[in-house]
Amino acid sequence: MSRFAIAALALGALVIASAPADEKLKGIACRSVHLGYPAPEGVAFYNEMAVEKSADGTYFMAAGWGKGYFGIQELANGKKLVLFSVWDPTSGDDPKKVEETKRVKMLHKDEAVRVQRFGGEGTGGQSFFDYEWKTGETYRFLVTAKPDGDTRTAYSGYFFVPEKKEWKHLVTFSTITKGDLLKGCYSFVEDFRRNKVSTTKERCATFGNGWIKPAKGEWVPLDKARFTADANPVLNIDAGATAGRYFLATGGDIENKTTKLKEQIARDKVKSEAKPPADLPSPQ
Repeated sequence: MSRFAIAALALGALVIASAPADEKLKGIACRSVHLGYPAPEGVAFYNEMAVEKSADGTYFMAAGWGKGYFGIQELANGKKLVLFSVWDPTSGDDPKKVEETKRVKMLHKDEAVRVQRFGGEGTGGQSFFDYEWKTGETYRFLVTAKPDGDTRTAYSGYFFVPEKKEWKHLVTFSTITKGDLLKGCYSFVEDFRRNKVSTTKERCATFGNGWIKPAKGEWVPLDKARFTADANPVLNIDAGATAGRYFLATGGDIENKTTKLKEQIARDKVKSEAKPPADLPSPQ
């Protein structure tokens, strides 16, 4: 997903949904679909996600904000992993051209995690945790933010590994933010295979029990979301809420029957989600 798209969502804008159609994407890729959550600036963002239908070359992003994103991928070769990325503050797509002092810094890395620089959609640092996630199973994601000096913010990604019943602190990246914490929280489903065949495959995920922790005050539930999409003009997309969870769907035979683009979706909380889980890690 392009950095422009992220910035638009982070600002709470509808640039993606209202931008002129990009006919170059039609027939090449499934349309990227997003849920933007109205919420205060926070120091922690918790979300749960279950993939219902997947295809090679898909990023199911559970916890994104204006400076980065966190979710799971199925690569073109079918390999599955967890991905957490944070952007440099600079413009441009060549990571080698970013001055050392302006680059994302790594403050922590789990031994099972790979870290590298990235480019092509802005630049920054990204981390990979090889994990054979399963369709139909709910996974849990937590991003925390805290100041790192006067101009930087440290963002940490935590993934709950259900087989071990424990949280794994994957990585902490620090980037120049001028004091911003977590703003513009959102989720998305994206087809990055873009080989024409990928458009024929359905992709669907559900999201629920989302929460934002403001710097001051109690956790705020993410009970509303706005449905947006990229400039791809195709209409085989959908979003909505059912059984207390949001859903996003794109590709294949999907039809836009539930929610129109730009509309806000409200979800009903279930009793078990009256407050955030008690086992969430504290920021490190």
